[in-house]
Order: sequence, then structure tokens, then C-alpha cells
Amino acid sequence: MEDDEVTQDTANINTLLRDWRGGDGVAREKLIAVVYPQLRSLAARYMSGENSGHTLSATALVHEAYMKMLGSDVAWEDRVHFFAVAARVMRHVLVDHAKSKRRAQRGGNAAKISLDDVVVVSSDPGDQLVDLNEALDRLAAVDKRKADLVEMVFFGGMSQVEAGAAIGISEATVQRELRFAKAWLHNSLAEKPAAWS
Repeated sequence: MEDDEVTQDTANINTLLRDWRGGDGVAREKLIAVVYPQLRSLAARYMSGENSGHTLSATALVHEAYMKMLGSDVAWEDRVHFFAVAARVMRHVLVDHAKSKRRAQRGGNAAKISLDDVVVVSSDPGDQLVDLNEALDRLAAVDKRKADLVEMVFFGGMSQVEAGAAIGISEATVQRELRFAKAWLHNSLAEKPAAWS
């Protein structure tokens, strides 16, 4: 997208969110049309790490996440807030799905995969997501801002500038905190017993 298109898109989404928050049902329907392609792209990004036989499609992920978001009582602030929440909801939908699958099937050989690709050590992408989710929860207990940055940038597809703006910190601080968070997550995941070798 060109800068002017991004600015216009942001203004449209911000206006629709404000109108929806004010009770305008038509704004909600228009918002769906505007954000759906971006949510679909975000879902496809999440699903790219899943195996081809995954029982949840990117479209189903978008629909389930959007329904959860519609049912929530969130006071939408702006486009960045909306997509940050969307990223969190999609992550939780996938984690719930992976936990369900994990309960049904256990075991498998572990394999190391780069944390730079926001995946962790495991033979099953569902296990990877569950383990990463647990590690992110542990990081959030120690430093919520760093966990939020990981979620926004790696899961939410936000740029470091957008994530910094959402939290109110500079891009340099975002970069520094993401480096720390990645190292922390790597260490946390490396300490996991059994499947982590």
C-alpha cells in the first residue's frame, strides 16, 4: 500500500470503529468489509506455520476470531488497537484448537526451528503454538510490554513503528525490547523438559 492509501485506510477504520462504538450498526457492517482482507492476511500468516492437513482454515480462523471480537465489550481506540486485539484473539483461537488436538494426540519427535520465524522446538506446529503461548504468558508475567510487542509484531503483523505508537515508545526501544523478548523466549523454551532437546 502507498503511504496515502495507508493514511486513508487508517482514517476510515478509525472512523468506523468510533461510529460502531457509538452504536452505529451500519458502521460495523462497513468495518467488516474494510478489515476483512487484512484479517484474512493476518490469519494466513498464522496458518502458514501450520501443516497442510490442519483442520482450521484461515477463513474459519478469521470468522471465529471476528465473532469473538463482536461478542466482546472492547472500547475500540483505533486501527492499531483493533488489529492488536485481533492478533491476540486469533492466537488464542489457534492455541485452543492446538490444545484440543494435543489432548487427542500426544507424542512425537522434537525438532529445532528458528525462533526468528516465531516458532519453537517441536515436531507439531500445534505444539509449537501451545508452547510459545505458554512462554509468552510467562514473559507477560515478568514484562507485559515485551510480551505485547512480540504479539503485535510477530503475530499481529504490525510494523515496529506501529507497535511503538500503540504502546507509546520509540522504534529504537521496540527493537531493543524485541531482541530481549526473543532471547528470553528462546531461553524459556530451551528449558522446557522432555520434548526439548
